[in-house]
Amino acid sequence: MTTSPLLGAGLEGRGVLVTGGASGIGRATVEAMAAAGARVAVLDRDADGIAATIAGLDAPERHLAVPYDLSDVAGLPAMVDRVRDAFGDLWALANVASVLRRQPLDDVTEDDWDLQHTVNLKSSFFLNRAVGQVLIAAGGGGRIINFTSAAFLTGALSGSDAYVASKGGVVTMTRSFARAYGPHGILVNCVSPGQIDTPMQHVDNPVSVVESAMLSCPLRRMGQPSELAAVVVFLASSNASFVHGATINVSGGASLY
Repeated sequence: MTTSPLLGAGLEGRGVLVTGGASGIGRATVEAMAAAGARVAVLDRDADGIAATIAGLDAPERHLAVPYDLSDVAGLPAMVDRVRDAFGDLWALANVASVLRRQPLDDVTEDDWDLQHTVNLKSSFFLNRAVGQVLIAAGGGGRIINFTSAAFLTGALSGSDAYVASKGGVVTMTRSFARAYGPHGILVNCVSPGQIDTPMQHVDNPVSVVESAMLSCPLRRMGQPSELAAVVVFLASSNASFVHGATINVSGGASLY
């Protein structure tokens, strides 16, 4: 198979759903997908953030605002159907959204656990399935890209124990969907970021901890959201036609595996 030198080859005119699109990696992914020619449904519970993301795109009328709280798991199939109907096409899901409550291990409550697992893992399962069912019905293959955390291998390093547990589940879940959907031409992968300069990185995280993590990275810096977005666009493109069931390490060498 001949590949294109263009990072986002094959995305021109395709419908793409990006969760967490109001800020950080999600917003950068929306921008990169739109630059590749995709029509992007921007999902986030932050309606104002969605509006700002879309307003910053060329030809914003080509894209779709989807204000939605991912904790509403029951509504996910209908939401996915609306996106497909609005575009007349759905090719890829970039499932970037997550929630983190950074706190000492002994302070984690059942509510803290439930919120992070509902948004990060439970909703990811049912969203992957809803998108997969639409892609299977369409019969043309597609892409599903999930997000984990580099700490799925090491365990929590900075008060993110419940969060990391949910993200470890995302890795295993991604592998299971890859086995189920591969025969349908739907490629399912996961991105594992290291320390990325997003708002989440700095929430309840002391400056000394951020700086220590940055110095422990062989590149001696944090990654930028656009550097993650480029990997997502590649995975959604025709260039990634034999990448399947993988967890892609994008940590600047902070994690080595």
